[in-house]
Amino acid sequence: MSRVFAYCRVSTADQTTDNQIQQIAAEGFTVEEGRAIVETVSGSVPAMERKGFLSLLNKLEASDVLVVTKLDRLGRNVMDVLTSVQRLASMKVKVHCLALGGVDLTSSAGKMTMGLIAVMAEFERDLLVERTQAGLARAKAQGKVLGRPRSVDVQASKQVVERLQRGEAVAALAREYGTSRQSIMRIRQAQVPSLAS
Repeated sequence: MSRVFAYCRVSTADQTTDNQIQQIAAEGFTVEEGRAIVETVSGSVPAMERKGFLSLLNKLEASDVLVVTKLDRLGRNVMDVLTSVQRLASMKVKVHCLALGGVDLTSSAGKMTMGLIAVMAEFERDLLVERTQAGLARAKAQGKVLGRPRSVDVQASKQVVERLQRGEAVAALAREYGTSRQSIMRIRQAQVPSLAS
């Protein structure tokens, strides 16, 4: 007979998994004591690096059922979720996600759903890259300076170069101009290659 497990995750200690447990019960899944794995770990941590999730994998057997409230409980991004679901499917464990209507993600319909989610995630990533590149191109065409702002303006950089040529110390100039030694050294390397040697 199938055993039902629940995996519930929150990101911070001031959050609780109680609502996830209640939601799973309200959907008709009976999770016996000791079969609800709860953990507090950031969603940015891959599933296979979470202690609670790894503990769950060690408990699961073929024909067991794993229930989660949301897809993001199974991984940090779509690829991580796909990896988790594939691993569970290879163990012959059914995976139900309540946010997707309780569909078993290891079934044919679930695999199709996961495939669509993966395609949409890739599409969204591509759109983001295109929008970012278009924005950078527009800003550059408008004459905007891209990248991190200079810690020392152009006029002050000329003064720094002159003072370095007179032999003044990098550290003293950095203190005076309120910047780092590295910034002064970058000015030296960019404008006076001979001083860098």
